[in-house]
Amino acid sequence: MKTNMIDISLKKKVLRTATACGRINLSKDTIKQIKDNKTKKGDVFTVSEIAAINAVKDTPRMIPLCHNIPISKVGVEFDCADNYINAKVTVISYGSTGVEMEALTGVTVSLLNIWDMVKYLEKDNDGQYPGTQITGIKVTEKKKEDIHGNTINKRA
Repeated sequence: MKTNMIDISLKKKVLRTATACGRINLSKDTIKQIKDNKTKKGDVFTVSEIAAINAVKDTPRMIPLCHNIPISKVGVEFDCADNYINAKVTVISYGSTGVEMEALTGVTVSLLNIWDMVKYLEKDNDGQYPGTQITGIKVTEKKKEDIHGNTINKRA
């Protein structure tokens, strides 16, 4: 079987939006350090936001058959609870193919970045991460709209 990138040359350009989310479970002490901006590597949310944006832009390099598409906007949001952080990444493009993989890549890398920045706080005495876990990565919304803002149905 031959591997190939899908031909999108005849697909109509439309406004495309995708949102993905995920969660990282962390200890209450780690969450407090993050909220108080006292981690050794600095501001976890700012660095993780930049990591997500870079990941969105680099998606075709990491996922070989993804198209290199024009990215119009990347929005990154974090929501903290006592023992987890939710991350949400929304990607907007005006183009011929969707942005789901970009949103998924962005949210995944943002969560990995959080883990990297706080791993020293999460390790147990054996150097393991018994409570640290990334879960629930999924696309929560996907939209296609024409230039007038009208929703375009998937297939008739």
